[in-house]
This record gives sequence, C-alpha cells and structure tokens, in this order.
Amino acid sequence: MNQIPRLNFAHLPTPIEELPRLSDHLAGPRILVKRDDQTGLAFGGNKTRKLEFLVAEAREQGAKTLISGGAMQSNHCRQTAAAAARYGFECMLVLTGDLPEKPSANLLLDELFGAKIVNVTDRKDRDHILQETFDHAVAEGKKPYLVPYGGSSPTGALGYAFAMEELMQQNVPADWIVFGTSSGGTHAGLVLGQRVFGYQGKVLGISIDESEEWLKSHVSKLASDASEMLAERIQFTPTDVLATAEYCKAGYGVLTDAEREAVTLFAKYEGLLLDPVYTGRAAAGMIGLIRKGFFKKDETVLFWHTGGGPALFADKYANRI
Repeated sequence: MNQIPRLNFAHLPTPIEELPRLSDHLAGPRILVKRDDQTGLAFGGNKTRKLEFLVAEAREQGAKTLISGGAMQSNHCRQTAAAAARYGFECMLVLTGDLPEKPSANLLLDELFGAKIVNVTDRKDRDHILQETFDHAVAEGKKPYLVPYGGSSPTGALGYAFAMEELMQQNVPADWIVFGTSSGGTHAGLVLGQRVFGYQGKVLGISIDESEEWLKSHVSKLASDASEMLAERIQFTPTDVLATAEYCKAGYGVLTDAEREAVTLFAKYEGLLLDPVYTGRAAAGMIGLIRKGFFKKDETVLFWHTGGGPALFADKYANRI
C-alpha cells in the first residue's frame, strides 16, 4: 500500500456504543453508534478524518490558503476553518444563503477561527464565485488550495477508507453500516474500505439531498479514483453502491417531522445529540427503514454519527426542534 501524506489531529479511534433504549423503543434490530461526532476538531465530525489527508496534501503543495464552500451552516467549512487556524493557513469560505446580522452556530465558529466569509445569496452562483475567489487568491500570491465541497475528493475519501480499517480493528461485528450521504466522500471511502479491508456487512447511505442515481454514479467513480492512491485501481460500478433517496424529498436543510422525531428520540432515549440537517435526516431514514421491517430483528445496525451538533444552535433551527 502506498505511503500517503497525512496529519494526525483527529481523536481516533472514535468509540462505538450500544443504543439499547432506542433499540427497545423501536422494537427493531440491535443498534450501535460510531461516534465520529467525537473526532476532536472544533466539535468534531466526519470532515476531520478527510482533512487529515487534505491539509497534508495542501502542505505538500506549498499552499498558504485554504478555500472551500458550502451552506451558511456548513459543518465542513467549520472544520476546515479550524484546521486552517491550527496549521497556520489563511482561510476563505464561500457560503450560500442569507448572511445574518448576528452569526450563530457554525458561522459564528467560522469567524472565530479567522475565516474570511464570501457570501453568495443564490446557490447556483456558488461554483462560479468559488472559482473566482480561488483565481483572485492565486493572482494575489496567496497560494491557495481548493478544499472540495464536503472534502469529497479522492484524497478526502481516504479518510473513510481508513475509518473502515479502524472499525474492523475494533472487532464489533455489524451487519449494516448506515450514515448520511451527500457530497459522497464519506460514502466512497467506506465503499473502498469495505473492499480493501474485507468488511462483510452492507454499507447503506441515506441521501441528504441527492438522487440515488447520482450518488451511485458519483460514489463509485470517487471510490475508484481514491483506490489508485492506495495501490492499483479498483474499478467500482454503481451496483457496488447502496443508497436510498427516499428520505430527502423535502430538500436540503428543510426540517420535517421525521428529522424532529429522530433528533428527539436519540436525545430522549440515549442522551445523544444529532444535528437537524445530516445526522437527523440519516437517523430518520434508519428509523423509517426499521419500522418498515427492512432490517431483520436479529441483525446489528451501526449508525455512523458524522457530527454536526453546532447546527442545533443555528437561529434557523434553534426554535424548531
């Protein structure tokens, strides 16, 4: 296996915990949780694993500025800003949505970490403004490194390929791994890690905002490209990717009764906090599948908690949970 530049700032391995009271309440399979909300960087989350590889790559390339983009309450951007602060990079974030007069939650943390915010009102303009921001930084001699949305590049996906190795070493058998998927990096890494490290269960992504067709195509390509960084290329196809888009019909960041219930149940029965956008929707999907009898009662389902807790305190959600 190839040697790949990596910084070691995540708190690993993250623990795996039983959720017995939630399992009993749902009268379904045994439920475990993998606590990637405890990865340590700026309230933790799944992006920390990706950033260990992405920031290392930026340093190898001699970059001085990290540039990325996302929604106004992006968990990825919060962790990117924190990593930039820790390793001495300037940080510029292109964020979509209405810029509030008083920042809260992730946006407040972005500013606390010293990130410069470039506001884009309409999401359809974000790609253009992100590229424009990058080009200006190049012209100004800032030596930028573009961190992709969600950290989802072949380099970033490696974080979750090795997360699968970590899971295997923890020796906690699970028939299913369930998690939220959107930009596809976490998903691709787990699919790659499943193949490389021999996980025998199934890896199911609950879409946060993308179609099943897009996810299967995108994740399979991303996993294939990431495999080349490890050793010889593995050619994944869409049939290698399990995903459902049944639970994202309301649209990105739209809080429905399903997300409210999931956030409440995890808090009430296990003292565990989910966020309203990602883990709340992923958990809602898992709960919906349990109620449909999708999982057998004698199976073990591992819910991979990808973080996002600060979003609970965003003005947009704080009074709606």
